[in-house]
Amino acid sequence: MRLLVIEDDRDAADYLVKAFREVGHMADQAGDGEEGLQLALDGDYDVLIVDRMLPKLDGLAVISALRAQSVETPVLILSALGQVDDRVKGLRSGGDDYLAKPYAFSELLARVEALARRRGSRGEETVYRVADLELNRLSHEVSRAGQEVQLQPREFRLLEYLMRHAGQVVTRTMLLENVWDYHFDPQTNVIDVHISRLRSKIDKGFAQPLLHTVRGAGYMIRDGAR
Repeated sequence: MRLLVIEDDRDAADYLVKAFREVGHMADQAGDGEEGLQLALDGDYDVLIVDRMLPKLDGLAVISALRAQSVETPVLILSALGQVDDRVKGLRSGGDDYLAKPYAFSELLARVEALARRRGSRGEETVYRVADLELNRLSHEVSRAGQEVQLQPREFRLLEYLMRHAGQVVTRTMLLENVWDYHFDPQTNVIDVHISRLRSKIDKGFAQPLLHTVRGAGYMIRDGAR
C-alpha cells in the first residue's frame, strides 16, 4: 500500500512512517494541513492517516476539501479528541474511520488494511500482473506461475513500484526517491544489490526473464515474450 501520514508532531509522524515501511508499505508524510492537502490531491494513495489538530489547515478541513474535489481516498482520522461527539464530527466530515490517541500500532495497521480492502472492493487495482508474475498489494503475496515468492519488505516495495510502472523505464533516482526516500544519489550500490536479489527470486528458473536492466537508463519490468 501507499500511505500518506498528515501529522504535525514530527516524532509521531516519523514513528508511523518507519513502522509502515518496516512492514513493507510505502509511506509519505506531511507536517501541516496545507502540505497534506496538496500531497493528497497530487498523489495516488491507498489510505490517508490524518491528525485532527494541524497547523495552517486542520484535519477536518483537509478531509472536507478532498471530498469537495471528489477525492474518495479512504481517510483514517487520528486524534487525542476521543469523545463520541468528536468521533461523530470526524466521520461526518468525510472520514472513514476514527482512532483516538494513544493507540496501538497493530490496531492502526489493521484498520488501515481494512480501509484499503474496502477501497479495493469498489474496483481499485490491488493486484498487479506481468505475464505469470502476480503481486497482491493488500495481502503482500507474490507468486510466479503459481509458485509463492518470498520477499523481504524492501524487496516487496521495490517490486511493487516496478510493477506499478510495468513497461516503463524506472530510473535509479525514481527508486531512491520512492522506495528508499533519498532525494539524491548517495553513490551507494543499494539499488544494484536489491535488484540482483529480486531478479534471483522472480526470474531464476524461468525461461523468460521479466526484470530487465536498461543500460544507461534504469530498470524495467515487462513481459519477456513481447
